[in-house]
Amino acid sequence: MDHEIIGTAAGAVWHQLNEAGNEGVTMSSLKRIDGLRADQAAMAVGWLAREGKLSFASVKNTVKISLVEAERSCSAWV
Repeated sequence: MDHEIIGTAAGAVWHQLNEAGNEGVTMSSLKRIDGLRADQAAMAVGWLAREGKLSFASVKNTVKISLVEAERSCSAWV
């Protein structure tokens, strides 16, 4: 898989997380983004996490993923 595909997937994940706001989403819901395969969603999360754009919170028995505050006010992927 090339960087362009993963970058495009990262953009789709970023938009989904931006829409979710503070509540965040689960990895399961990110895997259901139209046009994204599960492995692409996982690589996109890794890409965004490596860039410091994500925060992770344990909620009950799951992990919620959200954009860090600085990213929610940014339009980098718009």
